Order: sequence, then structure tokens, then C-alpha cells
Amino acid sequence: MDKKTMNEVLSWIEVIVVAFVIAFLIRGFIFEPITVNGDSMIPTLHNGDDLIVFKLPYRFSPPKYGDIIVFKYPSDPRYHYIKRVIGLPGDSIEIKDGEVYVNGKKLIEPYINEKTLMDFKLDKVPDDTVFVLGDNRNWSRDSRYPDVGPVPFKNIIGKATIRIWPLNKFGLLR
Repeated sequence: MDKKTMNEVLSWIEVIVVAFVIAFLIRGFIFEPITVNGDSMIPTLHNGDDLIVFKLPYRFSPPKYGDIIVFKYPSDPRYHYIKRVIGLPGDSIEIKDGEVYVNGKKLIEPYINEKTLMDFKLDKVPDDTVFVLGDNRNWSRDSRYPDVGPVPFKNIIGKATIRIWPLNKFGLLR
């Protein structure tokens, strides 16, 4: 191989390596694609929906009420869950007669199709955690269950922000 061909090959290898490094950094620190697995977020999200999860928002500020987050399942971090933030540190959470109350105030939830069957009470969401529920409350394993519980900030991967599939539902999640 002559010197000119060798330089061109090395140039292409350099471009490919740089592209992989940039892709790795973007996926590792800025956003990540995920696919919804399960029905716990119906009607907002459906099994098989593809989403973009932005990782940066929670590096600078904590989650907010109503955010849809992706987090590592506390009992086995290999698995990821997607749920809605209902309570922040210090909040009291109560579910009674099918309604959710945060700090004694009834939560208005236009994204829910049916009343929650399970009553629940948590006096205080611990520091550095959030309380999460699936939108399909009666079919969701969420912070009401001891194996999930309030989700530590350190387990949060990011905020589900954009649905990219199916195309007819493409757009920002609200």
C-alpha cells in the first residue's frame, strides 16, 4: 500500500473513531432512546412506544411534579421502569377512595382513565427520592410497592420527553 492510500485509510479510521466517541458521549450523558415495555403508563404511553429520554435535566435540577421519568428498578438495576412523578421529598401521599392526595390536596389527573383501587398512605417522601405512580394505576408496579418504593435520585436515568414511534403519535410528552 502506498503512502497516499495509507494516509486516506488512517483518515477514515480517525473519522469513524471520533464518530463513535461522540455517539457514546451523547448517549451516555445527553439522551438515550428507550422502548416502553408494558402497560403501566396507559393511556399516556403504550407497550412498544419508542421515546427519547433526556438525561441532562436532572443533572441541574430535581424532577418536578408530573414529569415522566425513567429509572433503574431499585430491586434490580438491570431493569428500567417508566413512571410519573407524583411526590417530591417531604410530601405526604395518600390514596383513598380512588383519589390521590399530595399534602392533603386532591391531585387533578386528566391522564387517568380509571380510579385507583388500592388505598395507600406515606407520611413523608424521604429526602433525595421521588414518589412515582404509573398512569394505569391498577396495573402498575410503582412506589406503592416495597420492592420499588420512593425512587432515589441516583436511580433516575432521565426525563421521557419525546415519543418518536409510532409516527402518528410523534411529539413532546406532556
